[in-house]
Amino acid sequence: MRVLRLGDHGSAVAEIRAYLTELGLLADDDALHAADPTFDAATDHAVRAFQQERRLLVDGLVGPETYQVLRAASYRLGSRVLSYQLSAPMTGDDIAELQTRLLNLGFYTGLADGKYGELTYSALQQFQSDFGLTPDGICGPKTLRSLELLGTRVTGGSPHRIHEVERVRDSGPQLSGKRIVIDPGSGSSDMSAADAELASAIMWDLASLLEGKMAAAGMETYLSRAAGQSPTDAERARTANSFDADLMISLRCATYSNPAAHGVATFAFGNSHGSHSTIGRSLAGFVQREIVARTPLQDCRSHERTWEILRLTRMPAVQIDLGYLSNFGDSAILSDPHQRDTIAYAILVAVKRLYLLGKNDQPTGTYTFAELLAAEQNSLAR
Repeated sequence: MRVLRLGDHGSAVAEIRAYLTELGLLADDDALHAADPTFDAATDHAVRAFQQERRLLVDGLVGPETYQVLRAASYRLGSRVLSYQLSAPMTGDDIAELQTRLLNLGFYTGLADGKYGELTYSALQQFQSDFGLTPDGICGPKTLRSLELLGTRVTGGSPHRIHEVERVRDSGPQLSGKRIVIDPGSGSSDMSAADAELASAIMWDLASLLEGKMAAAGMETYLSRAAGQSPTDAERARTANSFDADLMISLRCATYSNPAAHGVATFAFGNSHGSHSTIGRSLAGFVQREIVARTPLQDCRSHERTWEILRLTRMPAVQIDLGYLSNFGDSAILSDPHQRDTIAYAILVAVKRLYLLGKNDQPTGTYTFAELLAAEQNSLAR
């Protein structure tokens, strides 16, 4: 689909306005039924409010990702029959609600990400079997009535959070043997060709530096793309999932119309349904603090987002936005090989701190590469 923005007209705008009206973000007025609906200031404001609420990039543009989430938000549990479709998985808020109910009943252990995948299918089958229903993994009227009977009586915690933390704990503090997917950015569609080429080259070099340091610590690393390729975020996530990795680290930089925009920020999965990646959030915090402590990059903090690169990966994932090429200071830092080496080192230390789980850790910015390698050798010698 084409990107819709302020000033656009037509049937596609009418669809967007209808979704926003249904969600209560836009007044139901005559403009909704006009012959040539307009993407006016009110629509722009509503889109930005929706993006903020759903933890998307707040730019007022309705591109593929915002449209997909907007359409998914229009579904309510019971408004359609839900089933597992391998080739084109169903998505929607109704599925997130189903996942939350199954989670509270102890059948589902994943994130309430609104995607009807294999884990949701298996959980629903188990619920149906235990409740005396046909275990077909289809959420129709009978299954929904059974869920309604139990949904208000049973509540629970978050098995997914427990599983994430226990997996890290069980794997031990050593880095040796950990499987990491490194995802170097390749520019973005809103960049000029020259900026996209520069961004790709910088992120590729940074990924290579990180790969080398992780290999020295005994880790297994995989790249999400080959040199010169520019896959979509969904394709990168599928590649990461195929490696059965422990973590995914995405490296990005950006440009902006205002050259004053600058700084580093980190992101992990978290949505408006209260579901988030505990380990992803912890790693994002460690990475943010280590980079800020070791480089001149401005601290723009850690945040939760529902971007595909974070939502579609089966392992904890973080995205690191390492500044703006449109800012003189950030561009100088990212173009400096020594600073890129420092950033790679900071990311490696952050991963080590994650697996230490607070034991024998050191203050932010003080852990040296020599100490890290010595700790790895000691752990292997035991």
